[in-house]
Amino acid sequence: MSGRAFLDTNVLVYCFDGGEPAKQRRAQQVVESSDDELVVSTQVLQEFYVTVVRKLSRPLAEADAEHAVRELSALPTVAIDAALVLAAIATSRQHRLSLWDALVLRSACAGGCARLLSEDLQHGFQLEGVRVENPFLDLR
Repeated sequence: MSGRAFLDTNVLVYCFDGGEPAKQRRAQQVVESSDDELVVSTQVLQEFYVTVVRKLSRPLAEADAEHAVRELSALPTVAIDAALVLAAIATSRQHRLSLWDALVLRSACAGGCARLLSEDLQHGFQLEGVRVENPFLDLR
C-alpha cells in the first residue's frame, strides 16, 4: 500500500449514479484499483445514504443503500466527535470553506490520509499533509 486516501461522499455516490456514466466508471475505477487504503467517515456514510436514496435520478432502494453503507463501513472509518467538529469550524473560518467540506478535510487528517479524493474541494489544496485530488478533473 502506498498510503491512505480519504473518499469524499461524491466519489462514492458516483459509483452508483447511472445518470453520470463517465463519472460512474471513473469512481468505480478509483475505488476498485486504488493502491491506497481507503478511509471514510461517519459523515460520509450518512451523506452517501441520503444522497443515493433521495437525490439520484434513479435512486437506490433503501435496503440496497443500507447494504452499500454496511459494506462501506468495513473501511477504516473516522468517527465525528465534538473535537473534530470544533477543528472543522476553525478550518472553515480560516480557509472560507463550508463546515461540511472542512469536516471532510479534518476527517482525512484524523484518518492519517495523504490524499482526499473529492470533486467538491479545490484540486491541489493542502491541509496538514492532506492533498485534495479531484479524480474527475479531466471529465469536465
